[in-house]
Amino acid sequence: MRTLAELTATDAQAGRIDWIGLRPERRGAMRPVSAAELRPDGLAGDHARAGKRALTLFQAEHLAAVAGFLGRGAVPPELLRRNLMISGLNLSALRGVALALDGAVVRITVPCAPCSRMEEALGPGGYNAMRGHGGWCAEVLQPGPVATGAPVRRV
Repeated sequence: MRTLAELTATDAQAGRIDWIGLRPERRGAMRPVSAAELRPDGLAGDHARAGKRALTLFQAEHLAAVAGFLGRGAVPPELLRRNLMISGLNLSALRGVALALDGAVVRITVPCAPCSRMEEALGPGGYNAMRGHGGWCAEVLQPGPVATGAPVRRV
């Protein structure tokens, strides 16, 4: 029988970076890009946040849940105001884990709770639609390039 530590250290597959968004200024619009440089304080060109909240990640598979809670067919990732949309890995299972994101390494730190901006971006009920689906914050362990389509793996 496998131990809990062995079970929690096993992923079915590598993940992938599906989308990258930059927010040049506080409360500014998100700008999708295909690649960016991850620095110690977050993505170059993004509104800087240092430490354990330097980068924000969102689970691609949660887009359908948020859209469903809103009664919509789809929700574009830029409305969620997170930096990276990751598919294929359960980010909730990776808290405290170091991840290789293309040429950079980050550690998932704390949940990225929704803010009141979700009502502005998504309409009435946007805040509640995002609860439990807000994504994660991460600290930068090793700066480097990130690009859409790049694999995401445990280090």
